[in-house]
Amino acid sequence: MADIFLESIAHSYAAQPGPGDYVLRDIELHWRHGGAYALLGPSGCGKTTLLNIMSGLIQPSRGRVRYGERDVTALPTRRRNIAQVFQFPVIYDTMSVFDNLAFPLRNRGLGAAEVKKRVEHIAGMLELTPVLDRRATGLTADTKQIISLGRGLVRDDVAAILFDEPLTVIDPHKKWKLRRKLREIHRSFQHTLIYVTHDQTEALTFADEVVVMHEGRVLQQGTPEDLFANPVHTHVGYFIGSPGMNFLPCRIESEAALVGEHRVPLPAALARAAAARTGKVVLGIRPEHVRVVAAGADGDSAGSGDGTGALVPVAVERVDDLGRHRMITGNIGAYRVKIETPGDEDSAASAGATCLVHLPPEHIRLYEDDHLIAPMA
Repeated sequence: MADIFLESIAHSYAAQPGPGDYVLRDIELHWRHGGAYALLGPSGCGKTTLLNIMSGLIQPSRGRVRYGERDVTALPTRRRNIAQVFQFPVIYDTMSVFDNLAFPLRNRGLGAAEVKKRVEHIAGMLELTPVLDRRATGLTADTKQIISLGRGLVRDDVAAILFDEPLTVIDPHKKWKLRRKLREIHRSFQHTLIYVTHDQTEALTFADEVVVMHEGRVLQQGTPEDLFANPVHTHVGYFIGSPGMNFLPCRIESEAALVGEHRVPLPAALARAAAARTGKVVLGIRPEHVRVVAAGADGDSAGSGDGTGALVPVAVERVDDLGRHRMITGNIGAYRVKIETPGDEDSAASAGATCLVHLPPEHIRLYEDDHLIAPMA
């Protein structure tokens, strides 16, 4: 087993592609052996194409794929030692569930005792034991997909197991359980697992590291915590989180961001880094980090009460009680903002009123032309 490297990968389905024809552009990725990864992005961003390049179903227009030191770019799938689970079930309806799970093992010449041991182990983990002797025909679509998952997981000699949105046909009530099972199997066998999805909940609960893609490019790779706390691109900030990060156009003046007429203090190192920028600058902050302080009519010149900066007035449009928290939707001047407050906290916000909020400087991120501005040392 070895690490997997994608080097300068680009791909177009056109025979003679122009600059705008590429569905993948300059992909550089390193998958460490034994890791659990997710490829996350909206439909059409190139996730499945990238997965198929890794498995050998597609040869890239440019770049190469390495398994350790071995260049496999031109090798067919059968010579890459990859297991792939597709979006919809791929099984043999005329075979029993046991024989479907055993099929990839028997193809590799394993003895009957070893086949039985592995099949029964995976069947137990995926709760397929009661149907092992049944033919696959007539089973529900989600059960068939669980069998497909099992066929990918039953081997212990694969370089990686690739999952292409494998829970699409699974009953919603079973999805969380299957994600937990996949994590248990990963801990048991330490396969390299790469999971494609457009669902951030699936990605963030499954993977040790998430790769966020957009329009054929990798925007960021990191732990779920990294992506939430420090998105390096506005699309990552928007795509990760529910709701995503607030983005407020601003201009930099002294050690503050001016959002409309309202002054928002910044960390000194960040203000210095942003002061020389000439592009479009926006302030990003998570709804969870905006703090409602009090009710008020203007508040722009009021202190925050803790000496760390000014308060900003928000015109509240609505307040939604979501149980564990409340979601406030309002406006800072012309700019929409979402604010999350604990459900058991008495809030000064109510629809039609104005509340004063504090934007903690340590949670503020600035972006120029969609890219994160790093604070100066």
